[in-house]
Amino acid sequence: MLKPKKGRLLISEPSLSDPTFFKSVILLTYHSNKESIGLILNQPTNIEIGDIFEEISSSDFPLYIGGPVSKNSIQYIHTLGEKINNSIEISNGIYWGGDFEEIIKLINNGEISNQDIRFFAGYSGWESNQLKEEIEEESWIISIAKKETCMQYSNHNLWSNIIKTKESRYAIWANMPNNPHLN
Repeated sequence: MLKPKKGRLLISEPSLSDPTFFKSVILLTYHSNKESIGLILNQPTNIEIGDIFEEISSSDFPLYIGGPVSKNSIQYIHTLGEKINNSIEISNGIYWGGDFEEIIKLINNGEISNQDIRFFAGYSGWESNQLKEEIEEESWIISIAKKETCMQYSNHNLWSNIIKTKESRYAIWANMPNNPHLN
């Protein structure tokens, strides 16, 4: 069984009743004994990053819900670690954060496409031992993160698509409706 660490995915088990995390796929951007931080990859909004920041001239960068913590903060992952100062590599070629002023400049100059960066409102966070306990309770499946999975713009189908690649005992979940009681 894989252990949580930065650059891994957390795939929610259907038994996870918290509506924020139901059928969610989370990229762990940071993990230590004291805390874990991640971004939900499959909760799109109808907002573009240019709708929030007037200084960004492009409206071609969708905003996702990263999690319930600090929803008024903007987080981002990207593939531009060599172009953006203070970026933190979290997995092979995937970076988190960095100088936001540089990002604005690169977007406005047309040097960044929406294939290079993803924006999130808020993040998901766990205190010491909280994530470990949730994993022991079988709330999460841990998986290797692939660059293409993390950087693609996705919706709730991402969860089903990943579940289909897991052990056969998980396959039955792939077509599970959002509310099984309505089935």
